[in-house]
Amino acid sequence: MTDSSGSTDDRSTDDRSTDDGSAVGRAIDHGSPAGRSATRRLQVETHGLDVIGDAERKGTPRTLFWPWFGANVSVLGLSYGAFVLGFGISFRQALVAGVIGIVFSFLLCGFVAVAGKRGSAPTMVLSRAAYGVRGNRLPSVVSWVLTVGWETVLCALATLATATVFGRLGWGGGTETQVIALVVVAGLTVVGGVMGFDLIMRLQTVITVVTGVLTVVYVALVADHIHWSTVSALPAGSAQDFIGALVFMVTGFGLGWVNAAADYSRYLPRTSSSRGVVGWTTFGASVAPLLLLVFGLLLAGSSTKLNAAVAADPIGALTTILPTWFLVPFAVVAVLGLVGGAVLDIYSSGLALLSAGLRIPRPLAALVDGVLMIAGSVYIVFFADDFLGQFMGFLTTLGVPIAAWCGILLADLLLRRRDYDENDLYRPSGRYGDVPPVPLILTVLATALGWGLVTNSAASWLDWQGYLLGPFGLGGTSGAWAYANLGVLAALAVGFLGTLIFGRGRVRAQEDAV
Repeated sequence: MTDSSGSTDDRSTDDRSTDDGSAVGRAIDHGSPAGRSATRRLQVETHGLDVIGDAERKGTPRTLFWPWFGANVSVLGLSYGAFVLGFGISFRQALVAGVIGIVFSFLLCGFVAVAGKRGSAPTMVLSRAAYGVRGNRLPSVVSWVLTVGWETVLCALATLATATVFGRLGWGGGTETQVIALVVVAGLTVVGGVMGFDLIMRLQTVITVVTGVLTVVYVALVADHIHWSTVSALPAGSAQDFIGALVFMVTGFGLGWVNAAADYSRYLPRTSSSRGVVGWTTFGASVAPLLLLVFGLLLAGSSTKLNAAVAADPIGALTTILPTWFLVPFAVVAVLGLVGGAVLDIYSSGLALLSAGLRIPRPLAALVDGVLMIAGSVYIVFFADDFLGQFMGFLTTLGVPIAAWCGILLADLLLRRRDYDENDLYRPSGRYGDVPPVPLILTVLATALGWGLVTNSAASWLDWQGYLLGPFGLGGTSGAWAYANLGVLAALAVGFLGTLIFGRGRVRAQEDAV
């Protein structure tokens, strides 16, 4: 098995939990927001890839609401209104695409979260049942890159938003302000990731309350900037434009979280309701983005100037319609909301790095990812010219292999009738195997198909994509289907259906093994 440092030994499942008193699993307790953990001394979580022991698994599925809501209540959700209208569709089309994309994508997270309570291990360890112990390193690397990318984007946006607010207040919004803001935001994120689950649960509860209240105030203050006559007059786009917007919402929300969805449900008792796990994960993650998206669509649809400004500074642009007295509270809500998402990302990226084969303690893995996050944020804040184009290219490109992985994992989970054998998740010689070829071949084929059906013209380094649009009769990279990003949906379907067809016998053999 793998302990908190990522090394391998043959201890039993019961020996995998740490005995140093951290007991991070107790952070979820009896349905309270922070699991009544405030009465305990805060310590660094020593759990890494190890299984959470039954003694530490407490709480109910509804406690999953807090980390998922806190991670997705960011005012960045308002900016998605401008992002999705950028596909050239009407308000009604954008609303339908947003609702379906958000709910469907977080429903995928809910299903993956079920694996956590059935297996007690991090998401990218549970994935070994489908990919094999060492074969799973391929999706682990992709998962690591995706989560590091997301935490970098969120850190950079928080930095840019702070600088914009300070500039409007006349306190200086230049390089010095950006440097200070980056240090503060990165510091909060790295500390949360290094400390681990217990601090994250407490932090997410605070973020939920503060950002929720201040976001409501923001909505009330800028409501008079909405002009329904302008919004309702937006022309409708084509079916291809609508699908492109839908896929963008899928990749921008739940599909960016599926690879971490079981990292928190693994602390729940095995007897927890699977329906409850799915429901509370989906509800907690979806409710804030849905409300923010609707208001963001109304704001962006009412002003072409605001719509264009969001592309350059997604959070800072939202301050241009605020009264000066609310700028500081807005900066607080913006930074906290983005940090809430970044903290969950850096925690899960550290776990993914360990699952990829790096043998270091979990806190050190989070610290390594923090250094990379800071380097990436420096590039975005100080050197990158086009945020939105690069952001969309990043989401779509990594969304394809993650969609393939998600399809394979969900089909594998659907085929299983028993809980995971936790010992064999750590043994290449166990029932799950070492490097089984079928899931790896499916992943490569689904990814190759997916990349051939997506395009990212705004990111020049991705102009090689879309190579199947012409051969498949979809008009090539300049045709009507070029920006529908069908490749993400295709990769998800190929991974799911391929595993149902070719993986059934393998799963049956695993569950019949003694």
